[in-house]
Amino acid sequence: MRKLATLAALTLAAACADSARIAEPRIAARPALDLSASSAGPRVLPTKARINELRFARSPNGSRGTIFYHGGPVLAAGTNVVAVYWANHTIYTDGPKPGSYSTSRNSADGSVVGFLLRNLGGSPYFNINTTYYDQSGTTIANVVRYTGYWANNQTPIVPSGTEAVSDQQMLDVLDYGFQHGYLTYDPSTVYAIFTEGQVNLGGGFGTSYCAYHWYGTATIDRRGTQKRVLYAAMPDAYAYPDACSEFGSTPSPNGDPHADAVANVLAHEIEETTTDMFGTAWWDGRGYENADKCAWTFGSVEVTAGGAPYNLTLGGGSTGVKNFLIQRNWVNSGSGYCATSY
Repeated sequence: MRKLATLAALTLAAACADSARIAEPRIAARPALDLSASSAGPRVLPTKARINELRFARSPNGSRGTIFYHGGPVLAAGTNVVAVYWANHTIYTDGPKPGSYSTSRNSADGSVVGFLLRNLGGSPYFNINTTYYDQSGTTIANVVRYTGYWANNQTPIVPSGTEAVSDQQMLDVLDYGFQHGYLTYDPSTVYAIFTEGQVNLGGGFGTSYCAYHWYGTATIDRRGTQKRVLYAAMPDAYAYPDACSEFGSTPSPNGDPHADAVANVLAHEIEETTTDMFGTAWWDGRGYENADKCAWTFGSVEVTAGGAPYNLTLGGGSTGVKNFLIQRNWVNSGSGYCATSY
C-alpha cells in the first residue's frame, strides 16, 4: 500500500563524541500512516483484517491480476540487508548480544531471523522476484546478502504526548550507527529495524499495519555527508497475534513465535523493497506492490511433527534447514499469480 508523506531531511547529528547512548529524538512522532488506496509514500503491510477489507476494492486502473512498471529503480543486482536490533536485551532467541555489532559478518546472529537472512537469497521463493525488471530490461537477481547487524542496547523512547516512534527517530538511530561505526552505509542495503513488544513504529502498528518499508535521508559520517537510505520498520508481529501473526494459539515452526512471526513480514518487506525501493517502480492499479497482492495468503501448508504450520523450507548442507510460514509473492508472468516458488 502507499501513503502520502514526505520525509524531512535529517539535520546533522549534534553529538560527535563516542557514546554507548543513542541520541535523543529531535522530532516528535507523526500521525498514523494513511492506508488509503490513493495515497503515496511508505509502503505498509496491512493487518489481516485490513487487507481483507482492501483486497477486493475496485481498482482505479487495470485489473486485479495486473501489476505495472512505473519506470523507477529496483535493486536489480541484489539486495543487502542489515539488521538493527533496537532493544536493551536480546530480542530473539540466540540473537546478537546487546551492544554487539558487525559490519562484515553475521554468523553471531544465531536467531531465526539471522537464518532467514542468510538463506533467503538463492531460494525458489526469492526467485519470484526475477520476474521483475528495471528500466533497461535487466531482471532482478535472486540475491539477498545479510551483510551486518547492530544490537544497539537501547530502548526506543516514545516522545511525551505521543503513542508512536516516528520515522525521524528511526533515521536518528541509523544516523548514530553510521557516524559511530556500528553501521556501514550502502545504497543497496535495506536497514531492517526490529523492536519488541508493542513498540509502535510509525503509528498504527497492530491496528492498521504490521510492518512497512520506505526511505529517508541519513547523515552517514561525521563530516555531515547525507545520503538516501532504505529502511524497514519491523515491530514485533507476535505482539498482535490476531492482527499480524499466524501463531496466536498455534505452535511456530522454530519454537520462537516472535522470530517466526517477524520472519513472515520481513520476507514481505525485503521483496517489496527489492522491486519498489522508492515507490516508483512496481505496483498495481490499487497501489499494491508485488507481495501486497498476496498478503496473508500461504498456499499449500504442511505441518511439523509438533503441529506447527509451514510452507517453506530454507537452508541445507552444513547450515541445516529450517521451516517457515511465509506469505506468498506475486509472480509477474503471464496473467500473474501468487506462489511460494518460481
